[in-house]
Amino acid sequence: MTTKDRPWVMRTYAGHSTAAASNALYRTNLAKGQTGLSVAFDLPTQTGYDPDSPLARGEVGKVGVPVPHLGEMRRLFDGIPLTEMNTSMTINATAMWMLALYQVAAEEQNPGTDPAEVAGRLAGTTQNDIIKEYLSRGTYVFPPEHSLRLISDVIAYTVHQIPKWNPINICSYHLQEAGATPVQEVAYAMCTAIAVLDQVRASGQVDEADFEKVVGRISFFVNAGVRFVEEMCKMRAFVELWDEITRERYGVQDPAMRRFRYGVQVNSLGLTEAQPENNVQRIVLEMLGVTLSKRARARAVQLPAWNEALGLPRPWDQQWSLRLQQVLAFESDLLEYDDLFDGSPVVEAKVAELVAGARAEIDRVQGMGGAIAAVESGYMKQSLVSAHAARRARIEAGEEKVVGVNAFTTTEPSPLTADLDAAIQTADPAAEQAAIDSVNAWKAQRDEAAVAEALARLAAEAKTDTNLMEATLAAARAGATTGEWAETLRGVFGEFRAPTGVSGVVGVTEAGADLAAVREQVRSTGEALGGRLRLLVGKPGLDGHSNGAEQVAVRARDAGFEVIYQGIRLTPEQIVAAAVAEDVHCVGLSILSGSHMELVPAVLDGLRAAGLEDVPVVVGGIIPESDARALVERGVAAVYTPKDFGLTEIMAGIVRVIRAAHGLA
Repeated sequence: MTTKDRPWVMRTYAGHSTAAASNALYRTNLAKGQTGLSVAFDLPTQTGYDPDSPLARGEVGKVGVPVPHLGEMRRLFDGIPLTEMNTSMTINATAMWMLALYQVAAEEQNPGTDPAEVAGRLAGTTQNDIIKEYLSRGTYVFPPEHSLRLISDVIAYTVHQIPKWNPINICSYHLQEAGATPVQEVAYAMCTAIAVLDQVRASGQVDEADFEKVVGRISFFVNAGVRFVEEMCKMRAFVELWDEITRERYGVQDPAMRRFRYGVQVNSLGLTEAQPENNVQRIVLEMLGVTLSKRARARAVQLPAWNEALGLPRPWDQQWSLRLQQVLAFESDLLEYDDLFDGSPVVEAKVAELVAGARAEIDRVQGMGGAIAAVESGYMKQSLVSAHAARRARIEAGEEKVVGVNAFTTTEPSPLTADLDAAIQTADPAAEQAAIDSVNAWKAQRDEAAVAEALARLAAEAKTDTNLMEATLAAARAGATTGEWAETLRGVFGEFRAPTGVSGVVGVTEAGADLAAVREQVRSTGEALGGRLRLLVGKPGLDGHSNGAEQVAVRARDAGFEVIYQGIRLTPEQIVAAAVAEDVHCVGLSILSGSHMELVPAVLDGLRAAGLEDVPVVVGGIIPESDARALVERGVAAVYTPKDFGLTEIMAGIVRVIRAAHGLA
């Protein structure tokens, strides 16, 4: 009988509402044959706020699980032996803190064992890649240099203390979601890896003899789009370039330490709200791109669910995605063969093209001073926004076909979406209050003097070049909270606001009749109202996925609006203040975290209190139909969801609501 390769680790990205609810979901998924855990944390946890912070309003438990202290980490993994588990944690700015909580929870699960032995048995990954947060996902906290220091400290600590742990998952996934081409995805991931490895080497925390171990523990987290032949070639290009960089730049001699190790979450950018059943075959094709080539096969795979463009997937939807993996791994003969593409001239030519393009872009970024300089200058962000704008323009022009969206749009009624409100998971409305109650109860029973002492030590050591992992572990054991840990470091490091990438982007180069007509409507309406139309694009709450807001801002500028866009993570009060200061004609809000029912009414109430009740508000995001109706009843002029892919049509709609608000025909 043919010997089959071992299948990849199979995960689903999961976590919601409360630690107890997420724990039940993890146990169920493991019982269904999932072989690893992938933890989704909520936005307050990712950005270093406790649930009772004003900035956490509406965001608690929405896109993941809240973990504000050690007690919740215990609940999250209750009954799941951490020394036997492979756990991936999608966490970046607060990665050091979450790893500390995880390690202490594991120690508590093994009370008779030496803590050093427990640490040595832990296996898993912290994403811990902050550079892509500045470019796409937006859950950064600290300035780049301090973020790199925290990353470097985690890497040095794990190499010595948790040798089976992947301390960083250099993450190009979100670059593709932000519009990156395959060349940009490869190049910017490699530039990030170079910046991180150079920082670790410069810190002097790892001996030259151990530096190979650092390189060997670097893992990657990539994206795979529906163009699965190109995506498979991209993965082979990644393998080739990583081998070259680690050998030539870092002198790594052991081929095993130069191996490109990666996990994958396949593309969510291409999932559609229209005819969402088509997303199943998209997900399968994307999975093939990272599994077909043995030489470039993923070590771990997690798949989105068919209904993610509609809202939060249910357990059944996640099971369907897990079964897609299991059928490929266990029913097909894929794992019985060597690489299917070795020697293919088509594949070799495409890989060579991608490698050459990526090398040129890496050289360009390194010539600017490296990844951090390219972030601070806005170069990488602007490149991604431009690439995304070009993709949107191709879809709107029909050059890039999306089945069910701009091609083959006639459809039978779908039984999957006959009851849209039942086709997605509803976030628990009591989760926020439960998390606040949990924090209050936690603080009431802890030793406040011990917490204060641990946080004082953290602040003092942050002002030196001491590795901060030990001070962080001490704070976790003392009972500090996520918000307190982050606030302590904010006090030393400060905060950071990344460039938006919008100002220098060239949008639609050829206007076309539709855009020309909208430009005329914008011009004539502005003339009637005594000046140029001003649109405020706002991102309230902690949701940092700014791709949609950026594309709206670019197209609005193309259409002739004066655009005010101040980036991510604004309170409703800040958005209202900007609307007053800029005397805008319309406010556009973008929310993808599910917190629209809390944050949009707060903006509406703020505008009313400021005497701007006549300024129309439009909202975009992943918003269920029933919520959209409720928002309109509350006073929102228009709601746009992923099915409204035509940006020029959205601009025409915004002009209409402005005219209606001013009584213009």
